[in-house]
Amino acid sequence: MTGSPEHPTRTSGHPPPKYESALRLLASLFFMWGFITVINNTLLPHLRSVFDLDYTKTTLIESVWFIAYFVASIPSAKFIERVGYRTALVTGLIVMAAGAAGMIPAARIPSYGLTLLALFVIAGGITLLQVAANPYVAVVGPPATASSRLNLVQAFNSLGTTLAPLFGGYLILGRSTSGTAAVGTVLTPAERLADAQSVQLPYLIVAGVLVALAIVIARFHLPDMGAETRRASAEKRRGHSLWRHRNLVLGVPAIFI
Repeated sequence: MTGSPEHPTRTSGHPPPKYESALRLLASLFFMWGFITVINNTLLPHLRSVFDLDYTKTTLIESVWFIAYFVASIPSAKFIERVGYRTALVTGLIVMAAGAAGMIPAARIPSYGLTLLALFVIAGGITLLQVAANPYVAVVGPPATASSRLNLVQAFNSLGTTLAPLFGGYLILGRSTSGTAAVGTVLTPAERLADAQSVQLPYLIVAGVLVALAIVIARFHLPDMGAETRRASAEKRRGHSLWRHRNLVLGVPAIFI
């Protein structure tokens, strides 16, 4: 069986050379959004101490992250349809970098409301990346190995979630009074301010890495996804319905649960 130019077939089961560089680059994206997602969890006890939050406000810090997923998912899909996958990936990284940079003034003031907004923006950028990168990985090589490629890049996502607590523990909790003091210690206003500002360096580093990745992807020649992967015309879509796909109908509540 011979493969098309978009999806050449290889008996070895590995993507052809022109796809391998693209997969390495995409794997870095999966790593970064796994890394940043877990950094949010590292922040929870830290921010609760800095802002003297009750459990409702503490939970809102984590909830606003996933609210962004719900709000941004469909607009992200429409945005990708309009601008294409590479531009969407670059935009997602820039949005994430903007949110990470927003954590710096939020920590300097410090401001609970601005912190929530910055986290919402970061999560919105991650949503755009997920909507763009997952299907792109699935079609960027031979169809027979699509599930293997997705498992591979998801492994890098898990690597990011593994390393993030070490990064957050060292640069955030390890450099703050709340992270090193005994349980029940009451912080002075000066200590609270110093603790709030301890997140500036980690998020500055994260923002810089995200901008660098955006520049690399903007300059990188990502393989064309092929005509068969493009959206059907409006006329053809009239007879299509996502709700006819049993895996989707059952998968959505399964993931929710």
